[in-house]
Amino acid sequence: MRTTPLGLAAVLAGVLLLPACGWERAAAWRDGFDPEGRRGDPSCVAPSTHTPITSGDLERDGVAISGLSVRSRDCRFSARFQVTNHEAEPFTYTITFDFVSPSGEALSNAEQTVPAVEPGQTVQRTVTMDGLPPREYTVGGVHIAKVRSVPADEATAAAGPCPPSGVRVTLGNTEAASGLRVVGLHLENCSTRAYHLNGYPRLQLLDEDRKPVTGVEVLHGGGGISTVTGFDDPPRPVTLKPGQRASAGLMWRNTVTDGASVHLPYVRVNAKAGAPPVMVTPELDLGTTGKLGVSPWKKGKAR
Repeated sequence: MRTTPLGLAAVLAGVLLLPACGWERAAAWRDGFDPEGRRGDPSCVAPSTHTPITSGDLERDGVAISGLSVRSRDCRFSARFQVTNHEAEPFTYTITFDFVSPSGEALSNAEQTVPAVEPGQTVQRTVTMDGLPPREYTVGGVHIAKVRSVPADEATAAAGPCPPSGVRVTLGNTEAASGLRVVGLHLENCSTRAYHLNGYPRLQLLDEDRKPVTGVEVLHGGGGISTVTGFDDPPRPVTLKPGQRASAGLMWRNTVTDGASVHLPYVRVNAKAGAPPVMVTPELDLGTTGKLGVSPWKKGKAR
């Protein structure tokens, strides 16, 4: 989930280091990791000395970084990692990596989703640093910033085959300003028949271990959190033809007064009563407010 400057109207529409002498490429390539098959461009070589970085997250929640390399043709850095599923059912993992400078300054992050890892299975993947012009920065290392994992049969599906439910439920970007947060839930009818909604998404709030939490009130509408267009409109029946979409929204504040602040990464969403659940990761930083507002489903535009 990315956080962007608040535009509320739009919502509903371990560090792996390069060693001090030379370069980590050799260590990565010794075990067969050289995705481009090239090893020689001297313009990609890192400086011979730099300030050591304090050791960070190389392994977290079943994900482990095993190598850092560079593509010789364009000097883009890549990290090899593996994901091991220690759960009793297939899980889908979304991992955020931070690429950092030799002094530890964040340069860029990259997110990658590894779908449907079977119980006990280990899979190997590579993530590439993007977003900065190659050859204009020096990468000192990479670490795991965040791991989110959901049961594979509850994972969101923004593309690919239509889920058995006939609808896709996905999460938009979080809009933020002055402690207020708003994020959109989007539902697309990808089936061949009409899909009917009437009311509000059904939500179950989950902690870091995907366990249900109590003590947070889920309110229909703005609930006094803020006045945002559409949140307090009454629910109306919505019929979606194939290809049509509907949206709802979540709203909260991250105000902290007395007590410990609450952070809930996961929300299990049922589009309506009896609908299969989908687990999304809005990263609810609720502070000590104990409140989450939800707007009714509204018909949107088809893609």
